[in-house]
Amino acid sequence: MIDLSNQVALVTGGSRGIGAATAILLASAGGDVAITYDRNAKSAREVLNEIKDQGQRNLALRVRVERPSECNKTALRVLKRLGRIDILVNCAGIWEYGGLENLAVGDWRKTIDINLTGTFNMCRAVLPIMKKQKYGRIINVSSTAGQRGEPYHSHYAASKGGIIAFTKSIALELIKSGIWVNCVSPGWVDTDMVSKVLRNPKERKLITQAIPRGRVATPEEIAGPIVFLASRLSDHIVGGILNVNGGSVLCG
Repeated sequence: MIDLSNQVALVTGGSRGIGAATAILLASAGGDVAITYDRNAKSAREVLNEIKDQGQRNLALRVRVERPSECNKTALRVLKRLGRIDILVNCAGIWEYGGLENLAVGDWRKTIDINLTGTFNMCRAVLPIMKKQKYGRIINVSSTAGQRGEPYHSHYAASKGGIIAFTKSIALELIKSGIWVNCVSPGWVDTDMVSKVLRNPKERKLITQAIPRGRVATPEEIAGPIVFLASRLSDHIVGGILNVNGGSVLCG
């Protein structure tokens, strides 16, 4: 039912976790897909191979999203190679422990720079392209942490709360230019970013007990709602925050 034929998607953080699952699902819906990665070139190649298996054009670029110049170059390279950018999915992010008393300013800035400023940088980078096309879909990935807070991860929660506010703000700016901006807000997802916590049986049990559905999400279960927002099925959703958390946080 979702057909992204002749569309080009750019997925940041597309070599692992939610980003990788999203890139592969976008390709299965008929889209050509470019992904960015920071360190793991091997994982990026594996994702590209899965996109190739879907018969879609593909591209992987090493990018540090916290650097505006790299984001701008990335958008131009995708445009040159694949011809357009219809969909931007901002998945790149980090999740690091840090209690307030001992949280260094550098660690605070690192998380904010990658998670929040990186989202801003990529949105700015694709904006001229999407405005010229008079069409675009931007899906930002936040977190339940940005909705309810998360102890010992205040820098992460602040970055994800900022993404929600940023999404709502630019959605109202850009819809008249034919650019839809929305957000997916996952809860716990079984990815390598949180694997250390989820491997602990006691921790996993406590986490699972707090999810009404009774289990932690897979990356594919987050990718589905992202692809929905990338499609014409979501035409009347503007500035929406789509909660994908098994019922653990219920807010609009």
